[in-house]
Amino acid sequence: MDVHITARHFRAHDTLRTYATETIKKLEKYYKGIVRADVVLSYEKAVNSVKVAEVHVAVYGTVLKTVTKTEDFEKAIDSAVDKIERQIKKYKSKQREKKKVTIRRTQAKV
Repeated sequence: MDVHITARHFRAHDTLRTYATETIKKLEKYYKGIVRADVVLSYEKAVNSVKVAEVHVAVYGTVLKTVTKTEDFEKAIDSAVDKIERQIKKYKSKQREKKKVTIRRTQAKV
């Protein structure tokens, strides 16, 4: 899995980059078909110094996206990863259901 981190309107420290990379890599234990993950960290001064974390995860056939806003980058990354984790589990269960339906259809034809 490729992990790309982009920082908008500020320069991200190496510790923040490694933290984001490590937390995103933990998603592989839920689904092995993750091709690429993009993390966009931005800083909005105009709105009470809000930190925003956008996570885009490309799996085979689709892209899962989430955006979270908090007062700390680590919290934003954690909540974004939690949301993506739920989306991955839902995507994985849908894929399983599709496989079951196709197996049932092929067995019915035989």
